[in-house]
Amino acid sequence: MDGIHCLSEVTTSLLNFLSIFSTFHFQIQRDDCYEMVILFNTHTHTHTHTHTFYLSFFVLIMSYMQAQTAQEESIRMTAIRKTYQKAIITPTHHVEQLWREYENFENSVSRQLAKGLVSEYQPKYNSARAVYREQKKYVDEIDYNMLAVPPTGSFKEEQQWMAWKRFLTFEKGNPQRIDSVSSNKRIIFTYEQCLMYLYHYQDVWYDYATWHAKSGSIDSAIKVFQRALKALPDSDTLKYAYAELEESRGAIQPARKIYESLLGDGVNATALAHIQFIRFLRRNEGVEAARKYFLDARKSPDCSYHVYVAYALIAFCLDKDSKIAHNIFEAGLKRFMHEPVYILEYADFLSRLNDERNIRALFERALSSLPPEESVEVWKRYIQFEQTYGDLASMLKVEQRRKEALSRTGEDGASALESSLQDVVSRYSFMDLWPCSSKDLDHLARQEWLAKNINKKAEKSAVSNGPATLDKIPAGLASNSNVSGKVIYPDTSQTVIYDPRQKLEAGIPPSTTASGFKAASNPLSNPIGLAPNVFDEVLKATPPALISFLANLPIVEGPAPNVDIVLSICLQSDVPVGKTGKSGTAQTPMLSGPATSDLSGSSRSRPVPSGSSFKTRDRQSGKRKDRDRQEEDETATVQSQPLPRDVFRIRQIQKSRAAATTSQTGSVSYGSALSGDLSGSTT
Repeated sequence: MDGIHCLSEVTTSLLNFLSIFSTFHFQIQRDDCYEMVILFNTHTHTHTHTHTFYLSFFVLIMSYMQAQTAQEESIRMTAIRKTYQKAIITPTHHVEQLWREYENFENSVSRQLAKGLVSEYQPKYNSARAVYREQKKYVDEIDYNMLAVPPTGSFKEEQQWMAWKRFLTFEKGNPQRIDSVSSNKRIIFTYEQCLMYLYHYQDVWYDYATWHAKSGSIDSAIKVFQRALKALPDSDTLKYAYAELEESRGAIQPARKIYESLLGDGVNATALAHIQFIRFLRRNEGVEAARKYFLDARKSPDCSYHVYVAYALIAFCLDKDSKIAHNIFEAGLKRFMHEPVYILEYADFLSRLNDERNIRALFERALSSLPPEESVEVWKRYIQFEQTYGDLASMLKVEQRRKEALSRTGEDGASALESSLQDVVSRYSFMDLWPCSSKDLDHLARQEWLAKNINKKAEKSAVSNGPATLDKIPAGLASNSNVSGKVIYPDTSQTVIYDPRQKLEAGIPPSTTASGFKAASNPLSNPIGLAPNVFDEVLKATPPALISFLANLPIVEGPAPNVDIVLSICLQSDVPVGKTGKSGTAQTPMLSGPATSDLSGSSRSRPVPSGSSFKTRDRQSGKRKDRDRQEEDETATVQSQPLPRDVFRIRQIQKSRAAATTSQTGSVSYGSALSGDLSGSTT
C-alpha cells in the first residue's frame, strides 16, 4: 500500500507540475517532483522500469511543451539536462540505458557542449554504476514478497532480518560519497522500505529512531517512536526508550506520561515499572516525590522485595542516608524473610556499613527460619563472611554447622559431615587465586561428585546382583533406598577397557581335529561342564579355520557371550537341508552292450550310442518329464478346485480338460544319434 501511495503522490506531483509549467513558475515544483521520482525509484527494486518510465514521461512532457521565445526554450532544455544529470548519478536500475540517452540528448543539442558535459559527468556515472553493482549484492538477498507478520523465530525470518541489516549498514556507509542531505534521504527511504516487511520488529524501530536522534533530528526520532508504539503497543522496551529520549531533551511531562502508561492503574503494575518510576521521580522531582511514591507502592499486593531493595539503595547511594536505608531493609525483612536473595542483599548493605554484629544476627535469624534446601546460598555467604571477619574457630564452627544442616537434606547422610580437602581449598582461596592447580581442582570436584553418588551406585549394584546381595546391605541403608527391585542394572564392576594389543598366549590342547589342525584351548574352554570326550568331539567337528579364528581373538574379561555354548548349540541343532537339484532329472547310468527299444512294438538291435548321445537324450527326456509333470500339476490343480455354479463356466472347464487329454496323444519322433534312428508313437 505504501508503494501505491508513493506512486499516486508522484503522479499527482507530475500533474501539478504540468499546470504550474504553463505559468512559468515551475522551477521549485519541477525539482521537488523529480526528487520524489528519484527517491521512490532509487530503491524500488520490484519495479525495474519505474525510474526509466517516469524519467521518460518527464522528458516527453518537456519535449512537447512549445516554447514561445528563446528564453523559454533555454529553460526547457536546462530542465531536461538537470533531470538527466540527476538520474545518471543515482545508483538505480538501467543506469547504463539512462547514460546512453543522456549522451544522445547532449549530442542532439550541441556536440561541442556535449563533449565537455559528458566528460564532466563520466566519473560520477561510473561511481553510480559501481555502487549499484555493489548494492545489488545486498538487494538480491531480500525477499520482497515477505509479509509483515510478527516474528516467529523461523530461519527464513532471521535470514531476511540479517539481509536488511546488511543493506542498512551499506547505505549508512555512504559508498557513493554524496552529500549528507542526499545520503540521509536514501537512508530514510531504506528504513521505510525495511519497515514495510519488518513492521513488528522492535529493534528495527529502535534503530530507526536512534539514527534520527544521532543525526540531530530529535523530532523525527519522536515521530518514529510514536509510530512504533502504535505498531507494538505492548512493547515496554520501546516505551522506556521513548521516555529516555523525552527525558534527555528536557521534556519531563511527556516522559512522565510514558511512565504512567507503564504503571497503568497501579494494581497490575510490575515491580520493574515501580522501580523505574521511583528512579525517574528521584532524578527529576527530588527525594520527597520518590519517597512518597514508594510509600504508596509498598501497599500494593504485587509489590515484591525488589522494590524495597531498589529504594533502600537509592536512599543509601543517592541520598547518603544509611539510617533510612537500614529502616527500609528492616521493614522488608518482616515481609520477605523467606526470600534468600533479599537476605543476601541486606547482608551486602550491612557489609558496606561494616556492621559485623548485625550481619551475624541477620544470618542467624534467616537460617533459623529458612528451610535447609533453600539456605545453601545463605550458608555460603555466611562462611565467606566468617572468612573475612571471623577467626579460625568461628570459621570452622560455621562450616561444621553448615554440614550438619545440609546433611539432613541430602541422601548421603553421614558422609556429608566428613571433612574433605575441598573445604581447605575453599577456605584458603581468594578471588581467582587458588591454593592448587586447575588440574587438582578438577580432580577434587570429581571426587566430591563421586562421594555424593557412591551410595547410589552401591545400591544399584546390589539390586543387579540379586536378592542375596541385598541381604548384605545394612537395614537402615536398604530402607532409605528408593531403587525399584524390578529394574535390573548391568554389573559394571566387571567392565574393563578393551585393549586390542592384548594377545592370547595359550598352548595347544592335545585334542586335534579330523584334518590334523589343533584347536586352541583358552578361547575354547569347557565352561558348561561337558564331559571331556564330548567336548573333544565338538572340537573335532568344528572347522579348522573357525578354530584358528577363535584362537586369535583378544581376551575379553567381563560379560561376554560364551563361544563354546554358541558352537555347541549350533552343532546340536538340526538344520533342514533343501534339495538343490530338479526332480525327475536323475542321472541314468551308462549302459554297455546292445540297447533295445520297444517303442514301435518291434525288437530291433541298435548300436549303443556314445556317452554324449546319452547325455543329450537324458536331457531331452528330463525336459519332457518336467513338462508332463507340470501339465499334470496344473490339471490336478484345476480339477481339485470346486466346480462353479455357472453353466457357461462349467462348459469352459470341460472343453479345456478335453483339449488337454487330446494333446497328450500323438506321435513322437526322435532324431538320429550317430549310427541309428529312434522312432515310435505313444498313445
